[in-house]
Amino acid sequence: MSDQRPPGPQKASIYDVAERAGVSHMTVSRVLNGHPSIRESTRTRVLQAIEDLQYTRSAIARALARRRSMRIGVIVESAEQWGPNSTLRAIERAARGFEYSVSSYTTAGDDGAQLTSGIADLVAQGIDALCVIAPRTSSLDRLREHSAHMPTLVIGADAEEGLHTAAVDQSAGARLAVAHLIECGHREIAHVSGPPDWHDARAREQAWREVMTDAGLVPSVKATGDWTSDSGYRMGTELDVERVTAIFAANDQMTLGLMHGLAERGIRVPDDLSIVGYDDLPDARHFLPPLTTVRQDFGALGVLAVQRLVDALDGGELAHRDLIAPELIVRSSTAPPRI
Repeated sequence: MSDQRPPGPQKASIYDVAERAGVSHMTVSRVLNGHPSIRESTRTRVLQAIEDLQYTRSAIARALARRRSMRIGVIVESAEQWGPNSTLRAIERAARGFEYSVSSYTTAGDDGAQLTSGIADLVAQGIDALCVIAPRTSSLDRLREHSAHMPTLVIGADAEEGLHTAAVDQSAGARLAVAHLIECGHREIAHVSGPPDWHDARAREQAWREVMTDAGLVPSVKATGDWTSDSGYRMGTELDVERVTAIFAANDQMTLGLMHGLAERGIRVPDDLSIVGYDDLPDARHFLPPLTTVRQDFGALGVLAVQRLVDALDGGELAHRDLIAPELIVRSSTAPPRI
């Protein structure tokens, strides 16, 4: 007996596809779910019928077929900052490619209780897996209490005991930046760091110290900002640049303010002082001068994070640590020091 289509709107349904392909609606469902026992000729007819009718399977149907909500929960701290915000958007784009949706929860400040509230909120929405863009130590300590109940991945600079992590290699990126300045001939290189309670900031500062030390140089001049261009501007007006010929700044936003502050003092980049930033903001090529910086591939990071979580949901094991290589983008803000 042929399938009977239930009454409803004229948009193509699974029953329309079944009729066009000459199979049952259950066979269509098996094709959609990749069932291995379907003959290739049958699969081809069904796929052609799907294309002819422009059939789109509903999210509810997919969720029922896989016994999942098809939803990934993402907790992001300091979402106003470029890195966390870009990572969240990349995860959202990647999730759509895997037919998942994303529910996000934003926390602010160094309050572990907000992380607990965020996890509870997302679990109540029936998420299948959890991703935490967590740059602070206290967040990771609290997360360990909850990570055993579902596949959980942390986007963070450091490998963490008992947690699965993925990140752009922050140490490698900072090493590229400092090594570039040394190759240009600089020997006195200052560092403008991010907040010390951020993992990314600590990783970049540590790499600056190690590369300088390995080259027989002294990493002596350092200032601390809060990722904002305002803090960079303040350091640009106050930093003792008589002792250095170059600066490695921990992000492009601070670099923008830094260059502004230096310009007000009559200090020219790169004639008097070379500068390397970090992130490669979309506007970095339009700084004056265009900024040499470290590019982070947030798109690749989003795909990697979602792929790992989907693999875990399909029965695989999460890798303990995944790293994506950054890239140095050389523009006009760096040059050999003046003799």
